[in-house]
Amino acid sequence: MNVAIVGASGAVGQEFLRVLAERNFPIDQLTLFGSSRSAGRKYTFKGKEYTVQLLQHGDDFKGIDVAFVSAGAGVSKEFAADITKHGAVMIDNSSAFRMDEDVPLVVPECNAEDALDRPRGIIANPNCTTIMMVVALKAFEKLSHIKRVHVASYQAASGAGQAAMDELYEQYRQVLADEPVTVEKFPYQLAFNVIPQIDVFQDNGYTKEEMKMFNETRKIMHSDIATSAMCVRVPSLRSHSESIWIETERPISVDEARAAVEQGEGLVLMDDPAKKEYPMPLFLAGKDPVYVGRIRKDLANPNGLTFWIVSDQIKKGAALNAVQIAEYLIRVGNIK
Repeated sequence: MNVAIVGASGAVGQEFLRVLAERNFPIDQLTLFGSSRSAGRKYTFKGKEYTVQLLQHGDDFKGIDVAFVSAGAGVSKEFAADITKHGAVMIDNSSAFRMDEDVPLVVPECNAEDALDRPRGIIANPNCTTIMMVVALKAFEKLSHIKRVHVASYQAASGAGQAAMDELYEQYRQVLADEPVTVEKFPYQLAFNVIPQIDVFQDNGYTKEEMKMFNETRKIMHSDIATSAMCVRVPSLRSHSESIWIETERPISVDEARAAVEQGEGLVLMDDPAKKEYPMPLFLAGKDPVYVGRIRKDLANPNGLTFWIVSDQIKKGAALNAVQIAEYLIRVGNIK
């Protein structure tokens, strides 16, 4: 398997290297691509050193079987033809193609088979908040069709990249040192604060991040499910959290819900109120699954259920999900 990573120096690009090594992904040849800022940097993968090549138009992707791309929507749109023209499968982590009808939007635990139909050679990785939510929703959808979802996300600084994580560290240091606070990556100071805005506002008052959760969930689940989201940036470093309320066609008991999570793919039940056991981002960074806790009946809706989830959005919400897509294609013989 000849593999390329586009955007190798970014937070997700680096996570790709870790995930591919962890899972012993079959690689005969690895090629790293980046911008002019990162070209020439060297990274070690399984004991061998690789140099980042400059991403440019041409035939550099000839012979590549799968390309993991995480360099932003603009780069994905500009270079998609170069990446796919010789037959490489492009698994794209940006928002560039997610809602295109001829590009599958895939979370393997939910709709892996959609990846088999890719007319343009592109498979889109959903937004990180959507990925972790639909993995949990899939378990409950098997019990009863989900009609509505209300979700509040609590999104770590890492969702905005490595520079944002560095800025949060620096802001905490500056505040404690009584120095002026640097604000560049977020609309406001994030240290000791929460910001109820992720991405830009749309005409309906929702942000693009919130509308991604509405639109992407429907496409992934092939459902009329309606999602109303409030996405909030919080001053944690890594791993997102979500508080979710669902309304199903029939009531689902707490016992049913717990059993569904325990049997669900990619899920871990962490729910023991008596022992104060529930998922928290501080302790779950670097983990693969989506962790589920605080499962209880919705007191405001007889057909409602509410629960809390945490997942590492750089890992499962980006790199791991993409690698799992490629693993599925290999497993079913749809890729070399």
